[in-house]
Amino acid sequence: MNKKNVEKDNTFGRLIGYIFKHYAPQLIVTIICIIIAALASVIATIFLQRIIDEVITPAMGIGMDSVWSKFIGIIITMGVIYILGVIASFTYTRLMANVTQGTLMHLRNDMFERMQTLPIKYFDTNAHGDIMSTYTNDTDAIRQLIGQSLPQLFQSGLTIAGIIIMMCFYSIWLTVVVGVFIFLMTRVVKNFGGNSAKYMMAQQRTLAKEEGFVEEMMEGSKVIKVFNHEEESKKAFKKINEELFEASDKANKYGNMLMPTLGNIGNIMYVVLAVVGGLLVYYSVYNLSLQNIFTGAHGAVSLGIIISFLSMSRQLSQTVGQVSMQVSMIAMGLAGAKRVFELMDQEPEFDEGYVTLVRAKYTKEGELVEADEDTSLWAWKHPHKAEGTVTYTPLKGDIVLEDVDFGYVKNKLVLHDVSLYAKPGQKIAFVGATGAGKTTITNLINRFYDIEDGKIRYDGININKIKKTDLRRSLGIVLQDVNLFTGTVLDNIRYGKLNATDEECIAAAKLANAHHFIERLPDGYNTMLTANGANLSQGQRQLLSIARAAVANPPVMILDEATSSIDTRTEAIVQAGMDNLMFGRTVFVIAHRLSTVRNSKAIMVLDHGRIIERGDHDALIDQKGTYYQLYTGAFELE
Repeated sequence: MNKKNVEKDNTFGRLIGYIFKHYAPQLIVTIICIIIAALASVIATIFLQRIIDEVITPAMGIGMDSVWSKFIGIIITMGVIYILGVIASFTYTRLMANVTQGTLMHLRNDMFERMQTLPIKYFDTNAHGDIMSTYTNDTDAIRQLIGQSLPQLFQSGLTIAGIIIMMCFYSIWLTVVVGVFIFLMTRVVKNFGGNSAKYMMAQQRTLAKEEGFVEEMMEGSKVIKVFNHEEESKKAFKKINEELFEASDKANKYGNMLMPTLGNIGNIMYVVLAVVGGLLVYYSVYNLSLQNIFTGAHGAVSLGIIISFLSMSRQLSQTVGQVSMQVSMIAMGLAGAKRVFELMDQEPEFDEGYVTLVRAKYTKEGELVEADEDTSLWAWKHPHKAEGTVTYTPLKGDIVLEDVDFGYVKNKLVLHDVSLYAKPGQKIAFVGATGAGKTTITNLINRFYDIEDGKIRYDGININKIKKTDLRRSLGIVLQDVNLFTGTVLDNIRYGKLNATDEECIAAAKLANAHHFIERLPDGYNTMLTANGANLSQGQRQLLSIARAAVANPPVMILDEATSSIDTRTEAIVQAGMDNLMFGRTVFVIAHRLSTVRNSKAIMVLDHGRIIERGDHDALIDQKGTYYQLYTGAFELE
């Protein structure tokens, strides 16, 4: 395993480092407070022994008056220590609440920030509900780990260490007895706690799987009802839910068995210590020949030592029980942290581009230069490092594909030797059966995926040299599946250009033929849209997506099956909006309805990733080839 993998696998150390990165001062104070609280709980047992041996026992022989001042001193000292312990506990509890929620905030911010940099391929290959579970279930498991389990584990560890040291100081022999029972407890924790932790982690994974399934079913609820798939959906859900039940049941079964088992071992230890301690006291008092064997560090085993020892044993067993209860929570929290870090470790979308899109203007001498002010002209800023110069190329929308090969999976090409060009203002259409490679070509122009061989040039520049954000800013896209966001109609149109004014958004809506239906909405442009615009018809949603593309005003437009899911009457309205949008732009159109591509400058007929025919409508009809057969209905697109 290489160093990078080792670092990634060290989830616990990485999480601690992440917390210290953001909250080092608070954590240092918290650690100090936990140490004080742990010491306060351990030291209290010393005073119990002192009260018995230095106050109660002497008072029985000489009276209380002679030991009263010592009793008051012990009580005051105990009170001060307990108060310090309470203050320390209160302080670190408050601090950890802030540290926990703050860490979760930073984790969610970092996850979302990284998610925005990930390639489309990541979202194509991972269930969206599974990703959502990372933000909810996994971060909640981390919350329990940071806010509860880690402080409890640290304080309990200090408490156990302090108690064992005090036990050794009082009596080695009694400590040996305790050691035997601690060994039994650790075996029980390893068995029950380990199994509980294992199934807790399985529960976390299955819960993410279930959330992904539910999210998928909610998105496809209409399809489920249309095809009467309710029963099959129930069966599939029950299967996943059964897996979750099995994991949760076993996790809780082992977890619930742990505390009673440890409690009973602790009770047995208490009884054994009481018997052994009583025998030690007896021989210390009545059989002085054994005194050298059964003594504490400072003399004979006294009644106060035995009582204090019993109190410490009870505290020890309870502390071990508290630690054991955190084992499964720690495992689940680390499993959640691992999934969170896996998302944060995903390789961001690689972008080696250095050509950027800038505002430009022409000087009096006719030279194209970069402009500081907002102009209507855009240009590609192309630095040439070798020469130390910068050239500016006007943004026109000239697209050329040269011998392009591409496959989503290595060594399995879906596009073969594709070559085409689109001059500024031309409309290029792609026609072919499902899976022929039409959408793939547009995905390559957007650089959602990178080609394996060949070249794609934009205004004469290889798109590999153009920064992806600038490339995509120069492209507009209208998809068959419209995505609208929670917000007003105006907000959704402005999504295409965040600094667009209300007037620009309204003008874009008019251009897209969306203005009239928006005016009829309850609050017009201020109507709130939720659930992906579920209160709008498919045609209305599509018109909004066209308006969103129009307000961006890009020189190149991609229309991917934009009218395939709407009725003929609505299609005429949408098509009119698209015609307005396409005017003067380079346009790539993917359409099943061949009537929408008749006026294209060139029509590309694709089959199994190859362009088998090309030409305008009339030329292809004259060829009487595949396009002719499709257009005349000799056979249909699949």
